[in-house]
Amino acid sequence: HDVIELLTVGGPVPDVNYLFLGDYVDRGSLSVETITLLCCMKLRYPDRVTLLRGNHESRQITQVYGFYAECSLKYDDDQSVWRSFTDMFDYLPVAAVIGGRTLAVHGGLSPSVHTLDQLRLLYRFSEIPHEGPLADIVWSDPDGSSMHVQSNSSGPVVVEKPNSSVRRYKEVPPGSGFTVSPRGAGYVFGHDVTIKFLHMNGLDHMVRAHQLCMHGYQLLFPDRCVSTVWSAPNYCYRFGNTASVMEICEDGSRRFNIFGPAPESARGEAESETVLESIAADLGCLEVGTEACVKAIAGYSEDDDGHSLQSPLGSARVAQEYFY
Repeated sequence: HDVIELLTVGGPVPDVNYLFLGDYVDRGSLSVETITLLCCMKLRYPDRVTLLRGNHESRQITQVYGFYAECSLKYDDDQSVWRSFTDMFDYLPVAAVIGGRTLAVHGGLSPSVHTLDQLRLLYRFSEIPHEGPLADIVWSDPDGSSMHVQSNSSGPVVVEKPNSSVRRYKEVPPGSGFTVSPRGAGYVFGHDVTIKFLHMNGLDHMVRAHQLCMHGYQLLFPDRCVSTVWSAPNYCYRFGNTASVMEICEDGSRRFNIFGPAPESARGEAESETVLESIAADLGCLEVGTEACVKAIAGYSEDDDGHSLQSPLGSARVAQEYFY
């Protein structure tokens, strides 16, 4: 229901391009319905919808935080549904560059990745490991002591276009760099290494998710070169937070559209299968199959003999967005 509220606030597909930043499951009792809705959107509008991978798009994590149990409950202990979804997760990209200026990831940076080329060459078609660059991209956090702005507004907030990272690079003093993360995976990355990465790759800004924002978003570091976007209102039905959708305007400015949970009147008690059938019908997907979702998201094609073909880099271009 909150995803539908998000689409109401952000605008309908295909009128709006959507880039989702990961963690689609383990976030409540309707994870199956949420990921199915997003897959239907991807199937129906493949050039308008992109799903990045978060740290919860993982076999190990979903067995601990609820998605595995939800699938077992809703499908009579049939583990094949959970396995099919987690197999699909292996094909999700882990990063995107929007308009040539904004890097989008779920978590953050890695000390092993210095360029976009390294990011593009990163092998990602596997379970997320405990360590290494793939784990870092989905697990890392910015230095929380450098939070610059947190909104208390209940309406849209417009943030000015950031300055060029080239001009900022020499102005940033040496800082904390990369330090051990209290999460036990990934790193905490400082302002200095963030600006260095942006400068080396001709970028201005990084947008990521991964951390609860009580007011929907946070801007970090003195020049606000990192945005954290949180789009799950009243997280886990108990935190009472608002959520936001970040809109990147043509001039590069960032507009945060703040919203709350879907109204109680929209939260019916319909059975899961009825909800899924309704979603699929609305999007024109009469048959929702995980194999089809995998092919749509992974960018599969087949040759004349029916053999699967796939780019070894797993990259694709949609409008001005590059996915890795």
